[in-house]
Amino acid sequence: MGRITETVKVLLIVNILFFVGSQFLGEYAYQLFALWFPKNDNFYFWQLITHMFMHGGLTHIFFNMFALYIFGSLLEQSIGQPRFLFLYFSAGLGAAGLQILFSYFTFNSAYQAYLDAGFNPNEIQGFLNEVVASGRYNFYNNVPQDATEALINSYVTPMVGASGAVFGVMAAIALIYPNLPLYLMFIPIPIKAKYFIGGYFLINVYSAITGANILGPSNTAYWAHIGGAIIGFLMMWYWKKNQFNQNRWY
Repeated sequence: MGRITETVKVLLIVNILFFVGSQFLGEYAYQLFALWFPKNDNFYFWQLITHMFMHGGLTHIFFNMFALYIFGSLLEQSIGQPRFLFLYFSAGLGAAGLQILFSYFTFNSAYQAYLDAGFNPNEIQGFLNEVVASGRYNFYNNVPQDATEALINSYVTPMVGASGAVFGVMAAIALIYPNLPLYLMFIPIPIKAKYFIGGYFLINVYSAITGANILGPSNTAYWAHIGGAIIGFLMMWYWKKNQFNQNRWY
């Protein structure tokens, strides 16, 4: 493992400071800095960036920061600080974009189910406001239960974490160092980066499509992981294809 770069060090410190601060501010921190569904009153444009520094718990931040520590410095040393930062934040934004797109799809489908059941937009919004205020809700006989759950989950569940940005970094590493040997924790068998990272990506695709939680909790934003990985891979592929230098990308 090489020397940790200054950029990665700063990202680690900022993430940790946000996490510690959120423990003191509690729900107020998540209300301000987590990424909420755009139709939710808690949504602010700066959350597209700040959500990358928020985390849901010690396990969440540990694994994200561990992956950033392992892969981030190697990538920055390979492509330089400006491109590393551009890729990192672009992957994070791509992750947010795909997750929001998925949330809109599920929200609109569920919203239509309520309209078809005879609810008007004001009644639906009132229902959502009551859920936000009380945390409780009822199921209606003429609305499928899964539609109610999809409507609420899309509206009230914020997105947090550096996972999308980190997935972009990992995808870039898999492209430029495909045969880099990686080790799973407690398994002393090397796995090439292209298989390790590629397999992890496919697991996330499977979970996103089926809803099955193979790795991670049930509220994992799988589409965000996919979005970040796609942006990181495409960006690195473009740079490698068009501006390759034997020693470094600038």
